[in-house]
Amino acid sequence: MRVIVIGGGWAGCAAAVSAKKQGADVVLVERTDMLLGTGLVGGIMRNNGRLTATEELKALGGGDLFTVIESNFIHKDITFPGHLHASLYDVSTMEPKIRRFLEASGICIETGCRITDVEMDKNRITTVLGKQAGKTVRFQGDAFIETTGTAGPPANCAKHGNGCAMCILRCHSFGGRVSIAAKAGVAEVNGKKGDQTGAVSGSCKLHKESLSPDLRKQLNDTGVAVIPLDENLRMTGKLSLKACQQYAIADFEQNVILLDTGHAKLMTPFFPLDGLRKIPGLENARFEDPYAGGMGNSVRYMGMSPRDDALKVDGVDNLFCAGEKAGLMVGHTEAICTGTLAGVNAVRHVQGKTARVLPEASVIGDAVTFVREQMQTPEGLGLKFTFSGSVLFDRMKQKGRYHTDPAVIDRQMEKAGLKNILASVQDR
Repeated sequence: MRVIVIGGGWAGCAAAVSAKKQGADVVLVERTDMLLGTGLVGGIMRNNGRLTATEELKALGGGDLFTVIESNFIHKDITFPGHLHASLYDVSTMEPKIRRFLEASGICIETGCRITDVEMDKNRITTVLGKQAGKTVRFQGDAFIETTGTAGPPANCAKHGNGCAMCILRCHSFGGRVSIAAKAGVAEVNGKKGDQTGAVSGSCKLHKESLSPDLRKQLNDTGVAVIPLDENLRMTGKLSLKACQQYAIADFEQNVILLDTGHAKLMTPFFPLDGLRKIPGLENARFEDPYAGGMGNSVRYMGMSPRDDALKVDGVDNLFCAGEKAGLMVGHTEAICTGTLAGVNAVRHVQGKTARVLPEASVIGDAVTFVREQMQTPEGLGLKFTFSGSVLFDRMKQKGRYHTDPAVIDRQMEKAGLKNILASVQDR
């Protein structure tokens, strides 16, 4: 069995690990020179319902990456506005840890390799083609998993945002995102809310050394800093553009909120630099990513794949998707959960087995189904879904599914007959 994963963000890494555990020969292809995608500048884990989803995936037998991530936390169980029991990983050291883990698992990683086309046999992909070091490359497979995200190329950021903000995706250096599903003839879907197509990435990074010594100390000691804003500096109305709607609340409009993820994570999609430097402690502030964070950020949720609840893409027999490609889901935890499920089902497809569809008893399964259903409505295409807030977290609480005790979550999965359902055969 040979499974090709295109896209090396959190979803792609999880899909690769999951497929490998099921016994497949796995190749993970990434167009840039680093894995993790937006995980290189994210860093927030276990906040609100993400804790529940994390512990559930562990109980299901698919929590391998969470174990690695937790070994790299620099702050645990912190609180910031609207969010409880969050933990923050160090974005500067996370990628090599994950890369070493994948390599030790026997996964072949091809970086600097941009997939640009597909070869088909009726409704099946047989081969993906691309460029690596100036040469044409071909990867044949029995099943394919697309986790290329939904941001880029730069034309989308220019058309629907404020232009290229020089973000971590680095389209100008490595080439823009290419949709494998679209190349296979799938009609994909864009997120849309009012006049806004797509959504703007939700945060920026500040160079921590550019902050005042007192502010740096506060971040290093506590992981969070909340600085009240003068009314004339507030980003009134701008938060509605954010992909991360769990942060589109008054606290994030009335304050500058910084989180320590190795850099200083600024919880707003952009902030004019002249205004930022008028805030006490930020007089010398400098953006780390996106470098043009004073004017914009990347535009996401362009080109999502229609799919079923097993994460198989509609219209292509052997193509699966995860992360943002699978719908309007926001966050690392959400990407890892969907990536793990896609990896399992890609292998089961090759084996001729019935796909795993997680039932409503699982918060992950409920989210996969709920997001698919919502995206079939005009109203749903204007929403974003995350375990950490907004619509999906509210749904978890209403259904009594938000739990913070791992033992309770483990027992629930056991009772539902789901314990270790995503684990390798040897671990079941």
